[in-house]
Order: sequence, then C-alpha cells, then structure tokens
Amino acid sequence: MIASDLQTAISRLRDLIEGAERIVPFTGAGISTECGIPDFRSPGGLWTKNQPIPFDAFMANQEMRDEAWRRRFDIEATFARARPGRGHQALASLYRAGKVTAVVTQNIDNLHQVSGIAPRDVVELHGNTTYAICLECDQRYEVPWVKEQFDAQGECAPDCSCGGYIKTATVSFGQAMPADEMQRAEELSKTCDLFLVVGSSLVVWPAAGFPLMAKRNGAKLVIVNRDATEFDEIADLVVRADIGDVFAPFISA
Repeated sequence: MIASDLQTAISRLRDLIEGAERIVPFTGAGISTECGIPDFRSPGGLWTKNQPIPFDAFMANQEMRDEAWRRRFDIEATFARARPGRGHQALASLYRAGKVTAVVTQNIDNLHQVSGIAPRDVVELHGNTTYAICLECDQRYEVPWVKEQFDAQGECAPDCSCGGYIKTATVSFGQAMPADEMQRAEELSKTCDLFLVVGSSLVVWPAAGFPLMAKRNGAKLVIVNRDATEFDEIADLVVRADIGDVFAPFISA
C-alpha cells in the first residue's frame, strides 16, 4: 500500500505501531538529512564530490590514508553540529516505550545514541565516524587526537603505537562487514513483527537483505523513504514523504 497523503500515512503507521510488539527500525542516510548531514548518492551528496576510498587502497598506500583523514576532517564541523532530527526523536520515544528494543542502522553519525538510545542497542552495520580505531589491535582513538597528530606530522596520518593503521571506525568498500552486528541484525529481523525502514534506498547489500528477511519471517514491512525502492511492492505500507513530518506525531516527552 502506497499512502496517498500524509495524514493517511500517519494514521496507517500509527495502527501498525500500536499493533506491534517487537518493532525493528532500520535507518539510512535519509533520516539524518534534516540534521544537516548530506547523504551519499543524491546531487550534492558526499560521493558527488569525492569517490570513496576502497579499503584495500587505504591499507596499501600512505597517500590514500592521508587523503581519507583529510576528507574526514573536512566534514568534522558538519558532524559536530548535527543533532537528532524528528525521526531520531520518534524512534527514541518508541524505544523508551518498550516498542523498540534495538535500532539497526546503516548510518555512521552517532545520532541514535545522542537521541537517547543506549549504544548497546544501536546496531551499526557500517560503523561509526565519530571515533577511530587501530585496525591491528583495536585501540580506540578520538578524532581530535588524530587531527593533532596529523597536523603535527605535516598532514600525514598517524599510526598506532603497535604499528597498525588508524582509521575511522567505519566500514569502507571492500572491508568486511562486522560479524557480531550482522548476526544481531539477522536475529532482530527474524523475530520482529514490524520492520520499519526509515530513509534507506535499500540498494547496499548485504544490509538491504534484512527487510526481505523480516517479511519472509512474518513481519509487517513499512518503508518511509523519499524515493521508490525495489522492495516497495512487498511492503505493507510505503510512505514517500518528509521523514520528519511523518514521525513528528510519534515524539513523546
């Protein structure tokens, strides 16, 4: 069902949420655009300015590691000033109400945690850009420290004390998906009764397989996204409207 207008969409969504016991939100870049964070593929998105640096290039080349960090520092102000939008706030409300036990996200912006969802209950399929890790020993590093070292070394990315490369805690093209997060997302998808896609184009695999997995295991499927997706035909409700407008009525104190 494709909702014909916003009020119809909100009414139908409310019915589905009230009738569900185990809701799994699955969020993509679209939920964060009203927070000032651009998505990746749309005109003006991050990939229209720079093609992503593959993981193997990052590992093989110091210049690529320097460039990866240069790009990260360029967008630091954008991430630093971003605050949870209405979609984040609504999902946090459902979390506090016990309707949502965990959020599965493709986003790397940490906004679900800032909205009030416990970090242990945010399943980050593509990692988190607000801190860094050593790829060898898993030591955590904060971005301001990396920037300080980067500048001191003449715009050269620092290495860990163990000799490993330091990278934002994100999953790059060609890098293995996080096994624990993928397993948890699969378990959540198979056991929920409402799978709620919010702001994802559902084109990045294997993450895009979770809505299908949920549907095949008996869950209702809702897709709230600006553009059409390849799963619209099997969804119980499709809403192509502003995410903040759709979810504003679900925000509670």
